[in-house]
Amino acid sequence: MEHLVSHRIKRQEVLYRDAPVPYTAIIHEAALRMEFGGHSLTRKQLEHIAAMSEREWVRVLVIPFSAGIFPGAGQTVVYAEGVVPQMDTVQLDTEHGAVFEYADAQLDRYRTFMKRFEAMALGETASRDFIHTVINDL
Repeated sequence: MEHLVSHRIKRQEVLYRDAPVPYTAIIHEAALRMEFGGHSLTRKQLEHIAAMSEREWVRVLVIPFSAGIFPGAGQTVVYAEGVVPQMDTVQLDTEHGAVFEYADAQLDRYRTFMKRFEAMALGETASRDFIHTVINDL
């Protein structure tokens, strides 16, 4: 568990450096409403997400329950774009650890998924408002 937490903290460093990497997070409503650690911790996590969404290089989009079911629902996917598309990598978090996908066919499939997820999501302002509504519901 310690290794996993350390990895996730290091992964976030790209958002805080002098030349931050553009970052888009697409989050399903279910993930926003799960209360791991209780109300207080959940509130702090959601407030952090809302604050990060205010940064110009960070986009946070929410897929509401009303968007319906879609392929890949319930799975954490990190799509990292390289300088050239052939360098892209997909990281899937599983109960057995991280799985990396990088073959052309796999990347094409995940590019399609990511476009579909983005199309299903609320816009940036509506997503931020939605997150604040979830915070107020706690």
